This record gives sequence, C-alpha cells and structure tokens, in this order.
Amino acid sequence: MSRSLLKSISIVSIMTLLSRILGFVRDMVFAHLFGASAQMGAFLVAFKIPNFMRRLFAEGAFSQAFVPIFSEYKEKQTVEEVRLFLSRVIGTLAVVLCAVTVFGMVAAKYWVMVFAPGFVQEGKGQLALATDLLRLTFPYLLPISLTACLAGVLNSYHRFAIPAVTPVILNIILIIAAFLGVYYSPDQGIYAVAWGVMAAGFVQLLFLVPSLKRQNMLVWPRWGWSSPGVQRVLKLMGPAIFGASVAQISLLLDTVFASFLKTGSIAWLYYSDRLMQFPLGMLGVALGTVCLPHLSTYFSRGDEKNFAHVIDWSLRLVLLLAVPAAIGIAFVSGPLLATLFQYGAFGPQDVLQAQKSLIAFAIGLIAFIAIKVLVSAFYARQNIKTPVRIAVWAMLLNLVLNAALFIPLAHAGLALATSLSAIFNMVFLYYCLVKHGIYRVSKLWWQVCWKVVIASSLISLLCYFGVPDTAVWLKWHAGQRLGGLILVILGVAGLYFFRFVLLRGSQAAFSFLAK
Repeated sequence: MSRSLLKSISIVSIMTLLSRILGFVRDMVFAHLFGASAQMGAFLVAFKIPNFMRRLFAEGAFSQAFVPIFSEYKEKQTVEEVRLFLSRVIGTLAVVLCAVTVFGMVAAKYWVMVFAPGFVQEGKGQLALATDLLRLTFPYLLPISLTACLAGVLNSYHRFAIPAVTPVILNIILIIAAFLGVYYSPDQGIYAVAWGVMAAGFVQLLFLVPSLKRQNMLVWPRWGWSSPGVQRVLKLMGPAIFGASVAQISLLLDTVFASFLKTGSIAWLYYSDRLMQFPLGMLGVALGTVCLPHLSTYFSRGDEKNFAHVIDWSLRLVLLLAVPAAIGIAFVSGPLLATLFQYGAFGPQDVLQAQKSLIAFAIGLIAFIAIKVLVSAFYARQNIKTPVRIAVWAMLLNLVLNAALFIPLAHAGLALATSLSAIFNMVFLYYCLVKHGIYRVSKLWWQVCWKVVIASSLISLLCYFGVPDTAVWLKWHAGQRLGGLILVILGVAGLYFFRFVLLRGSQAAFSFLAK
C-alpha cells in the first residue's frame, strides 16, 4: 500500500511541479509587466475573490463532503447508481454556482469593499478598477468549481495525473493574456489578464472530459436537490462550508489588513505566498489529494488499521521533506525572491520587503502541510464539525494576531500571524485524533525524527555561513543569480540527504517510506 501511495504522490507532485514552475513564470511576467502597482493590487483582489468562492464551493466544502460519499457509492453501489448520483450532484452544483456567479457580478463593488476596504480610502480609481476586473473574473467560479468536482471523481478512481496538470492551462493562458494585453494596450493590459482568467476556467473544464469518458463517468447534469445522495452531500456541506469559509477568511484577513498599509503590501504578501505555494503544492496538496480518497475507501471498508497507517506514513513524509524545505526557504528567502522576481518593475526594495513576509510564512510551512493530512482523516470519516471548530478558534487567533502585529511588523506581521494560527490548528487537530483513539504517531516516526533534526541543523549552518547576503544577490545580473541559486539548492539538498545517510538514515528512509 505504501508503494502505491508513494507512486500516486509522486505523480501528483511531478504534475504540481510543472504547474508551479509555470506559475512562477506567470508571476515573473506579472512582476516584470506590472510590478507592485495599483493595477496589480486591484487584479490580485479581483482574482482572489472568485478563488475564495472556488475553494468554498469546490476544493473546500464540496470536495470534503463529496469525495467520501462518492467513494462509499463506488464501493457499495452499482455503476449505474454511481453515474446517477454523479449526474444529480453536478446538475445541482451547476445551478447553485450560476446563481452565485450572477449575484457576484451584480454586487462586484461591494465584494471589493468587503475584501479590500482600504481601496475605498485610495479613491474611486482603484475601487472602480478592481470592480471592473472582478466582473470579468467572477464567472471563472462556475467552470473551475465543476472542474474540481470532476477532478474529485477521477481522484476517487486513483487517476491523479490529469487533474493535477490542469492548473498548467490557467498559467499558460494568463501569461499569453498578459503579454498580449500590454502589447496592444499598455495602460489597460490588466483587463486582458482578467479575460484570460475567465477563459482558462472553461478550457480546464473541457480538458477533463476525455478522462471522464474513459472512466465511464461522463454524465449529463440533472437537477437532483431532493435525491438522498445529494441531500447527504448537502448535509455534510453545511458545516464544511462554514469550515472552508473560516479557512479562507483567515487567509483573506491578510489582504484586508494589508489594504490599509502602504502601496505594495498586497503584492509583497502575494509574491512571498506564491513561493510558499511551491513546497505546499508539491507536498501538501499532493498529500491531501491522494490521502482523502484512500482514507475514505478504508473508512467505508471499516479498515481502521490501514486508515491509521495512511495518516502515519503521510506525516512521516511531511517530517522528512517539510523540515528542510522550511529551513531552506527561511535562510535563502532573499536569493529566491531576487532570482525569480527582480525584473522590470519589481525592484530591489520590493525584494527586501517581500523577504520579510516570506520568512514569516516559512515558520508555518510544516503546519500548513501537516494540516492537509490531518483534516483528511476527519473528512474521510465524514466528521466535518471537529476540524471546523478548531478552524474557528484558529481564525480568531489569526485575527487577534493580525491586529497586534500588523502595525509594528507591517505586512510581515500578517504573514507571521497566519503561520502561528496554522501551528495552533495543527496541534489541536492531532490532539483530537489522539483523544478519540483514531491515530497516534508510531515509533518509526520518532526514530527518524532525531536524524532529521541533526541533518536540518547542518543545512541551517550551511545557509547561514555559506550563502552570500541578499544585498550581494541584488547586485548580480540574472544569470549570476540563477546560477548561484541552483548551486545553493543542490548544495543544501545534497548535504541534507548525505548527512541523513551518514546517520544510518538511508535504510531508515527506505523503510520509512515502505512501511
């Protein structure tokens, strides 16, 4: 089973790596063409709002409620019953999303005022721009949410590659739209990017159709609000929507507070968060994507032993990979930002400011990734309420910390508040699993832990004494920065795993992944 898990996670990680690389190219293009300008800030808000709704209706509440029940249908019902259930779910979801999309476009101005109230103080210009852009990006919600639904179906059949690669389409379209927009209309180029968001949603949806057909799960949508299966999904979605709302509101609190800070704060947070999304996507999203259908299947079969094993194996992988990633990002934050984004309108001062928030985000990286595994354990058991309650307390903590830290530490304080609340969330999720006798870390986890700590301490020393100061990187040209960053990454990764082998960790590492 562990080999199957590792293979699935490797596939998702590789596809996610490709997507993240293009995502960085996209952000480099944005940084070059738009920098940390008011136009960029308005677009980021306009793009974040439908993404918030997407995570709420699709990757958040809906997937958490749908995938466990779909896995149960797949295990216990006939193919025709599964297809009927799926068609009713898709049809009902589509109608609800259409209504939400229309409402969102009509009330676009008020959405912007809620998510970025600081724009009101900036004058009508930025508020009007963000409103116009939001009316173009909000329709993205419909196709991308349906895409997430269909991806959940494919993931339940352990077809992970195609859903994982669909974000590549979004990045390619946005890159093309940015260049075309600036080329044909330098002052209004950001509107082309907003149109690209909407187009990308529909292209991603169509991309999954052939895979659904091969799986014999391509069905016509039909209205099914009152059907038993849809009602079960809706019943779980109630607390799940609340929980997903809490999680997304917690993230968007940064934007709300940052809108009151000086111009550029939203963009600095965005670019540092984008770097954090690289390891989070490579490992955290991959683990969450793979774990949920596996855990749901084992729970449907009543196999508690393998259920606990999946959790333990996943957390061991987090320990092995997330610890050095967090240390590396924290110590090499300046070189990373300078190499990837210091071009065109994104200058040295922007690098130094974004570095502060990136270091603060790195503090919570391990928690961000571990949460993906821990919440999957609850969702697979169709227990939404427990992680929701914990998420509410984490959000309140985040709000208090934001208010306390955003004045003395500016945008870096907002990132630090997000990290600390994530650590709180992780600790209490694990506590509840132990309390209810669902899971407890194994002895093998602790056997590897001390080796990881020693190896990570060595790479910390290497980064501190062996990597030139950020001020040096800012003066280098692009080729020097890229070459230097590659050497640093290879050196840090090589030292970490070489020291792991010297600590007789190689055999443990293989058993660590095989058991």
